Amino acid sequence: MKRFVEGEDRRQGVLLPEYLDDFVAEENQARVIEAFVDELDLQALGFEGVVPEATGRPAYHPATMLKIYVYGYINQIQSSRRLERETARNVEMMWLTGRLTPDFKTIADFRKDNGAAIRSACREFVALCRGLNLFTQAIVAIDGSRFKACNSRDRSFSRGSIERRMEQVEASIERYLSALETADRQDGEVAEAKSARLKDKIASLRERMRNLKALEVAVHAAPDKQISLTDPDARSMATSGKDTGMVGYNVQAVVDAQHHLIVAHEVTNIGNDRSQLSTMARQAQEATGVSDLTAIADRGYFKGEEILACEAAGMTPLVPMPLTSTAKADGRFGKQDFVYDAGEDVYRCPAGEKMTWRYSNVEAGRKLHNYWTTKCAACTLKPKCTPAKERRVKRWEHEAVLDAMQERLERAPRAMRTRRQTAEHPFGTIKAWMGATHFRLRTLEKVSAEMSLHVLAYNLKRMIAILGVQPLIQAMRAA
Repeated sequence: MKRFVEGEDRRQGVLLPEYLDDFVAEENQARVIEAFVDELDLQALGFEGVVPEATGRPAYHPATMLKIYVYGYINQIQSSRRLERETARNVEMMWLTGRLTPDFKTIADFRKDNGAAIRSACREFVALCRGLNLFTQAIVAIDGSRFKACNSRDRSFSRGSIERRMEQVEASIERYLSALETADRQDGEVAEAKSARLKDKIASLRERMRNLKALEVAVHAAPDKQISLTDPDARSMATSGKDTGMVGYNVQAVVDAQHHLIVAHEVTNIGNDRSQLSTMARQAQEATGVSDLTAIADRGYFKGEEILACEAAGMTPLVPMPLTSTAKADGRFGKQDFVYDAGEDVYRCPAGEKMTWRYSNVEAGRKLHNYWTTKCAACTLKPKCTPAKERRVKRWEHEAVLDAMQERLERAPRAMRTRRQTAEHPFGTIKAWMGATHFRLRTLEKVSAEMSLHVLAYNLKRMIAILGVQPLIQAMRAA
């Protein structure tokens, strides 16, 4: 074949073999992984086996195992069996490990046994980014996303799901009993075989009903009224589709708006984001070293106490108020149509009347002030306002903090677009790397370690794109 680039003969020997180092270019990301892991104090981070045992078979150094995992997660290889294969056939992996080929069980055990240390290594990389002054913009976006656990919906039970399944089993038993009566009235071998098959199905369904009743007792005894059989920490979580959901975890992430680096993350099994704002914002403060952060989040994070906690910590939260007014949904005036006058401590209604303070009470641990006017009965706008005797407006004692935040949002109309462009991209990228299965490990602690590997891989790739391989290596060695 002429006029084509020809390869070498596989059987051709060479007098002086090429160095393995020649196969890994100077701009290869494997060199960044090597530099990062070599600069870590693995013993201080809590990795097991840094000091070898005096007796027994020699173990693999934790640095070697960590390099295998970081390389694997950067290249979308999370399975321990696939990582074992890569160590024997991937030239970059051979270069990283020095041609060591640990078996898949050793690789899997390292990830399982060093969860806390892996999370610390992820935080070390964020600290490196902070040392390079990459977090000077002081704006972060907070978001949460549901990730699938290795627990199917069929093996997750709540009070509602057990009731539905018991109703389905009862309906199936009734249907098979009816079919059995019909079969018993018929003669012949076919009818006998059908009757035997129906009896087996009925017996199986009754056994299923007994199991469901036992699970019902366990579900009612559980603190959050849920049980997952495969992964005990995974929880059923609603998604945006009607009558859909998944069994998984709610992953929280704080992303730097300037370089799109994940500065903090946490895996939870709480299905909503309402109580996560101040926790994640404080983690971002600590990670970036910036106290006066501006934290942007979506409506799912709106909770007065959380916003107040952020303000108390010196941060500036930007969270839009959710539109949950039942009055507005029914075509009447919502609370936002009533203007508060702080000087007079009154609300002014759409008709221009003053609604004065009447009394204060405590609801769900919150002190609320109640306002209304006695002129509602004669008001021409009353049909658009309230079906009750008078319209009442409640005000939280710290609602001035929420009002100030809404004013800041009105002056920053692009804030929500910034949040969307900043926080949602990392989740989409990591889920694409994970594939359809998402998490492979079980229990909250091990899933947190797995997520930290994904975050570390994401941040490494972002930094390579921002600085380049050799400048990043130099920064790591100078840190």
